[in-house]
Parts: sequence; C-alpha cells; structure tokens
Amino acid sequence: MSRVLLIEDDQAVRAGLRLALTRQGHAVEAVETGEQGLDRIVAAAVEVVVLDLMLPGMDGFEVCRRIRALGDLPVIMLTARNDDMDVVVGLEAGADDYVVKPVQPRVLEARIRAVLRRTGARQPVGSRAALERHGDLTIDRAGLVISKDGTAIGLSPTELRLLLELSGAPGRVLSRQQLLETVWEHGYLGDSRLVDACVQRLRAKIEDDATSPVYVQTVRGFGYRFGPL
Repeated sequence: MSRVLLIEDDQAVRAGLRLALTRQGHAVEAVETGEQGLDRIVAAAVEVVVLDLMLPGMDGFEVCRRIRALGDLPVIMLTARNDDMDVVVGLEAGADDYVVKPVQPRVLEARIRAVLRRTGARQPVGSRAALERHGDLTIDRAGLVISKDGTAIGLSPTELRLLLELSGAPGRVLSRQQLLETVWEHGYLGDSRLVDACVQRLRAKIEDDATSPVYVQTVRGFGYRFGPL
C-alpha cells in the first residue's frame, strides 16, 4: 500500500479522487491548501504527492518548488487544462509527471504506480559495471548514488532513472519517445515536454555548464545521448 498526499482545493474533486485511489489500494490523505500539504509532508511518511496547480494562497507551482527543495519526493501535478505554459512551468518547478483535468482515476493511478516504480527501481547489477566513472561523474548503479568530484548529487527518482537510462548506452541516441516509454512508462505519443524539462533539471545538477552540456547532449531532431564517449 502506497501513501499518497492529495493537495486539491475543489472539495468534489478531492473527495472523488480520494475515494477512487483508496479503492485502488492506496492510503490517501487529502488536504485543500498548499500550506497544509507542506505541513503534512514534513509530519507524515508520504511516498508521492498529487498536486493541483491552481490552489488558493500558495499556488501549486510554489508548492512544487518547496517540495523539491525538501528532497526527491515524487510529484504528479493536476492541471485544469492542457495549457502549454502551465505544464512547462510546472515541470520546470520539479514535477515528475502531470494529468489533465477532468482526471480519469485509472490514468492517475497508473501514473502513481509508474512514479513509485521509478522511486524503487533497481538496475540489474550484472547488466553493466555496478560502479562507472565518466570523467568527474561517478554512477553507482548498485547503490543508486550519483557523485561528481566525490560529492554526492541529489536527484529525484525520475532524474535518476533518466540518467541511468542514458548512461546505460553511452554514445547511443535515444529518442524522446523511447525515453518516455522506458522512464515514464508512457505509451504511444507521450508528451516530450516531460523529457525536455527533466533533462534541463538533470543538466543543472550534473553539468559544469548546463548551457554547454558534456554528459547529456542534445541531438537535434532525434533526442539525447550520453557522453563523453
């Protein structure tokens, strides 16, 4: 049973999603403001946050930023419409995934399970060396620890899974759709903005200069590859 924190100000939506997710086997705590949600994150053992963007007072974007500043807790944001700016800003704030309202509980539940699998994912140690060194970047696949110049780097589960996927095939170009399928477990025609935003956040953490990346390189018109070769 996973512990889900739902932050949603609409009472009907909050009650409906709480009931649906509870029936699907999750332990759900539901609150109506961002401030209440942040308090519960500190006090409770939450495994994933489902966060509405349009909240009274502190909006969902700021809540997401504060959650991300606290650590690697997965965040799935709810947006009232498929608004490009809302989605992009939410992803840049640190969200791992998003669902457009009106929310289909089965879709949300599938996204929750996918992000939780990423949180607890383990790469097969025998598939590649458990400890890899790429320049000043060290990847410990067994311990799931990423360090640079000997200092550990804090990555969210999605950022970590993306780095492991890219570094598992150095020099090989992986399309955005391939990454959506393997990292986010999204099927056909997933949203490539998820990949681009996560790459942006990952570069900010592992690159000396995110505007001139060495490790996560863009191949225009195709996708991304891991270097240096």
